Amino acid sequence: MTPAQITAFIRRALRIARTEIVAVSALFIVALGVMTFVELADDMTEADGRAFDQAVLEAMRPGAMADPWGPGWLEEAAMDLTALGGLSVLGLFALITLGFLILQRKRLSALLLVLGLAGGVTLSEGLKALFGRERPPEALQAVETMNASFPSGHSLLSAVFYLSIGVMLTRAFPKRRFKAYVMGVALLLTLIVGLTRVYLAAHWASDVLAGWSVGAAWAMALWLVAYAIQRRQQARPQATHTLPVDEDGKA
Repeated sequence: MTPAQITAFIRRALRIARTEIVAVSALFIVALGVMTFVELADDMTEADGRAFDQAVLEAMRPGAMADPWGPGWLEEAAMDLTALGGLSVLGLFALITLGFLILQRKRLSALLLVLGLAGGVTLSEGLKALFGRERPPEALQAVETMNASFPSGHSLLSAVFYLSIGVMLTRAFPKRRFKAYVMGVALLLTLIVGLTRVYLAAHWASDVLAGWSVGAAWAMALWLVAYAIQRRQQARPQATHTLPVDEDGKA
């Protein structure tokens, strides 16, 4: 082999290795999310788990205050920011994103986005019905709540949506600092939604942790599906494509 061929081979091997590492990392997140949720669900019924939730709630409301810790504007800000994980807001964002993806003819990405949110809602409602956990005392709740508490639907859906969008957008930016910025924003939004749910006493802390775990696992599972389809399409001649793919051959 010539030096040029050796260099090309090494570059290709490194590129494949980086891709496989990302896939393995996504699989690890799926497994970790599932295991974390199972552990939280088990601790929820034990004394240690209840003590942790109660301690966090009391830290947010020292002396059993009706209002959360901090100035009034902080509570108002939390009430505004927590809506970023609400189904109405996420549904609106999803419709806007879906329209953009359709215009760009990224049909597989659009399909996975729909499946992601629909699956997230199904998981949230199904798990709530299964566990039927009561929320924190109604007198302490700063926002109106519905249905059961475990897991936090806002936390779960925000993790699914923002992390999925973050992963999609990173593919549009070749430079690492842009990728890091996009994923950083996605993680920040997910964290803000979950933290505000605890701060406003809409959920116990373990509800939010469980929502993050399931949401992240579901988002990464969808990414793995898109990755597998993309790899399969790239391995075939363009003329034999039978699955709906984007014009540029990407999921």
